[in-house]
Amino acid sequence: MAKRIKTSYPGVYYREARRIGGKGTERVYYIVFKKNGKVHEEKVGRQFVDDLTPARAAGIRAERIEGKRPSPKEKREKALKKARVKKWTVDRLWESYKATRMPGRSLVTDESRYNKYLKPVFGDKEPKDLIRLDIDRLRIRLLKGKSPQTVKHVLNLLTWIVNYAVKNGLCQGLSFHVQKPTVNNIKTEDLTQEQLARLLDAIEKDSNQQVADLMKLALFTGMRRGELFKLRWKDIDFERGFINIRNSKGGSDQVIPMNEAVRDLLALHEKTESPYVFPGQGGKQRVTAQIAVNRIKKRAELPKDFRPLHGLRHTYASMLVSSGKVDMYTLQKLLTHKSPLMTQRYAHLRDEALKKASDLAGDIIGDALNGKASGKVINLKEQNE
Repeated sequence: MAKRIKTSYPGVYYREARRIGGKGTERVYYIVFKKNGKVHEEKVGRQFVDDLTPARAAGIRAERIEGKRPSPKEKREKALKKARVKKWTVDRLWESYKATRMPGRSLVTDESRYNKYLKPVFGDKEPKDLIRLDIDRLRIRLLKGKSPQTVKHVLNLLTWIVNYAVKNGLCQGLSFHVQKPTVNNIKTEDLTQEQLARLLDAIEKDSNQQVADLMKLALFTGMRRGELFKLRWKDIDFERGFINIRNSKGGSDQVIPMNEAVRDLLALHEKTESPYVFPGQGGKQRVTAQIAVNRIKKRAELPKDFRPLHGLRHTYASMLVSSGKVDMYTLQKLLTHKSPLMTQRYAHLRDEALKKASDLAGDIIGDALNGKASGKVINLKEQNE
C-alpha cells in the first residue's frame, strides 16, 4: 500500500495512486476522526476525478463529525435500497400479486406462508438471482418440521408469484423447475349411510339456512367450495336445466345438469338483492362458511378429518360410482375434472360395483342351474339343440 502523506489540515492525509483516465499519478484523500468514542478512517475522494483538495477534504471531515454528511456505508445502503425499489424483487412481486387475489381465508393463509417462509430468504432478491440450491435448502429445512403438503404449498406460492411476474412482463423468471415434495393426497372422503343421515339431519336443524342449502347443493351436485361461493343466479338455467360454472378449476367455463333435487332446492332458496346465490357480508361474494359448517359437522358427529364441503363433493362422486350405473368418463364431466387422472381416484369403487354385478350374475346363473328360478333344473344342452 502507498505511503500515507499528511496535509496541513488535521485528520486529512493522502496517498499517491495511478491517475484514472490519464497518465501519471494523483492524490487519493482520506480523513480520520473520532466520534462516539470510536476512530473512523474513510476515503473521501480523488484529486482529479472528484476535484478534491485538502481544504475540501477537511470540510467533509467536519460535516462527518457534526453528523451532517452520511458515511460511505450509509450512502451505499441508500443507493442499494433505491435500486431495490426499481427492481422487481420477490417482495415487490408479492405485493403486486397479492393485489390481484380475492380477499378471503386462502389469501390470509398464503400471506402467512409468505411472511414466515419466503420473505426472510428470498424477499430482497429478484427471481433471476435465485438458484436451485437456495430453494433446495429451503425445501429440505422445512421438511424437517413440516408436512410435505405444507412445504408443497409454500413452494407453490413462490412459483405462482414468479409465474405472475413472467406473465405480466415484469421481470425474468426462474431458469429451472422448482422441485416440490411428493404428496399422497388421494383421499376420497366418504360417509357411511348412518353418517350421511346424521349430517342431513344436522343440516335441516341448523339456523343458518344459507349454509344449509349450500351444503345440500354440494352434496347434490359435487360442486367445489369456490364454485358454490361464486355461483350467481344468472348462472342457473331453470328452463334448460343446467348450472353454468364460471372459471372452473378444470379450466374454461363448465356446464353441469340440474337434477330435480337441485331444482327444488333452488326454487325454495331465499333470493336476496345480491346477485350471488349464497352471498356473503353486504351481499358480496362469500369468502367463508367455516363457522356454520363446523357447527353442523360437530352436531352430526363426523370424523375430525372430514372436510365438510370438500368431503361432500367426494361423497357425491363415491355414491355415483358405487351405484355401478355411472362410468368414469361421465363422472369426469360431472365433476368438471380437466384430466381423467383426477377421476381415477374413484376407480376402486367402480371395481367394487363391477365385482358385485359379477357376483350377482353368478348367483342368478347358479340359481338357474339349481332350478330355483323355475322349480326345475334347466337343461342347457337341450336349450342349445
